[in-house]
Amino acid sequence: METIKINNSVFLIPNFLSDKPDLLNRILKQTKSPLKDAAAVNSTRWALFHALKETGLLVTTGTGGQTKFNRTRLDLPKSHWLDAACVGQVESLEVLTSNPLLITAKGHGTRQMCGTDKFGFPNRHRTNQKSWFGFQTGDLVRAVVASGKFAGRWVGRITVRSRPSFKLASTKIFDVHPRYLQVIHRADGYSYTA
Repeated sequence: METIKINNSVFLIPNFLSDKPDLLNRILKQTKSPLKDAAAVNSTRWALFHALKETGLLVTTGTGGQTKFNRTRLDLPKSHWLDAACVGQVESLEVLTSNPLLITAKGHGTRQMCGTDKFGFPNRHRTNQKSWFGFQTGDLVRAVVASGKFAGRWVGRITVRSRPSFKLASTKIFDVHPRYLQVIHRADGYSYTA
């Protein structure tokens, strides 16, 4: 083992790194990076655990090693959703799908009634009305456009306006009249993909 002193810190360098200066430099750069994110996660993790214990519900903890043990014992491939299912004490697990439903939080819009320009001055105002012509922003719709440049069947999310010309975001983004639209799923603040 060889020792290196950098900024009043002493590092022990293993022999296998002595002939790999690029790798050694990369490792030493990482030693200077701040650990505030890891510290925040570690402190909030235990605060969350104690808050959940106070609810009176059954709460247990597990380790990454236990999760890996469960996953390999059950002969499951490595993926985030299967790791989440293997956390803790798992006796058996029946996986009914190979393609989970991915849910993304999209929000319900904004309460901001006045939009501003890049200098902070008001340049547009919004109404209190959220729904127009029976649709609201974020609805998943099917559009059957009979003629024109965008003729065909389209599925996507819409952005509503007070005039009857909504913006449809599908494989292409274009304006469409509400009479061509049919709601598939009302906006609930989430986006779903398989």
